[in-house]
Amino acid sequence: MNLPLAPQPMGSAVQVPFTPNARYPDPSIEVIDERFLKLRLFSAGVEQIATGLRWAEGPVWFGDGRYLLVSDIPNNRILRWDETSGITSVFRAPSNHANGHARDRQGRLIGCEHHTRRITRTEYDGRISVLADQFDGRRLNSPNDIVCQRNGTIWFTDPTFGILGHWEGDPAKPELPHAVYRLDPDSGELQQMITELAAPNGLAFSPDESILYVVESRAEPHRLIWAWDVASDGSLSGKRLAVDANGHGAFDGIKVDVAGNLWCGFGSTGAVAADPSALDGVRVFDPSGTVLGHIHLPERCANLCFGGAKNNRLFMASSHSVYALFVNAQGAV
Repeated sequence: MNLPLAPQPMGSAVQVPFTPNARYPDPSIEVIDERFLKLRLFSAGVEQIATGLRWAEGPVWFGDGRYLLVSDIPNNRILRWDETSGITSVFRAPSNHANGHARDRQGRLIGCEHHTRRITRTEYDGRISVLADQFDGRRLNSPNDIVCQRNGTIWFTDPTFGILGHWEGDPAKPELPHAVYRLDPDSGELQQMITELAAPNGLAFSPDESILYVVESRAEPHRLIWAWDVASDGSLSGKRLAVDANGHGAFDGIKVDVAGNLWCGFGSTGAVAADPSALDGVRVFDPSGTVLGHIHLPERCANLCFGGAKNNRLFMASSHSVYALFVNAQGAV
């Protein structure tokens, strides 16, 4: 009989104990709107697949190799979790305090690096190419999250989190405003598309790529997700509020499923005084901004991605650990 391997501890001072729920449906998967029942698998529960990280971020799935990459930013490394063995190992160290990741249309890893303040691509032979590290002659702040459109256009957010201290990079004075950028795949031209958000963070496209969603993670008084219409030339218009956390939590990384629902890394802000961790996990909204459900985790979820053989396994990078859950939804690609 083959037994599943235990989550692999990775050497941090904090390894989070986790006991999966034995009964179905998993009570940690909260149905807020009955439509969420169609997205929940009755006989699937939250699993912890790795622990011992200092700040987990930037998960990206490589289906051709059946593995997940995830950033451990303060430890200056990228980890690799292997689906076939359940073993977690170091993929890259040092990683230049890498944060968000995605894959381009040729399947190559593209990523955000805090320490070097740049966007890079890992070539098939392992070489690293620099795609962007400055705009208008000034250095980027600390690229945070990244997404690639079907036509190869790369979009990324650039707040200052990685230059605020010695934890996720090195302290430095910002040379540019917080912004969202667009990198043209043909000309290599970098365009500054959005500059009015306080700390733009996670970003994602609707399934048909006609809408761009961006998290404003330092909005006051509430954390927000904004939406823009996207034209064929990449220009943006029609800014509008997509989701308001209403003071009860904070958004981080986001992903969209094929039906247009938003799956949001979420964390309590302390507003729920009785239990400061009550909203840690993943919060799911429909395209209109109505909350559908919540996946409760013992840790705040920073970012997430869909993966697995059927693109219906949700991987959740959450503070010191990585969690996984099979759902009845598939990530938009």
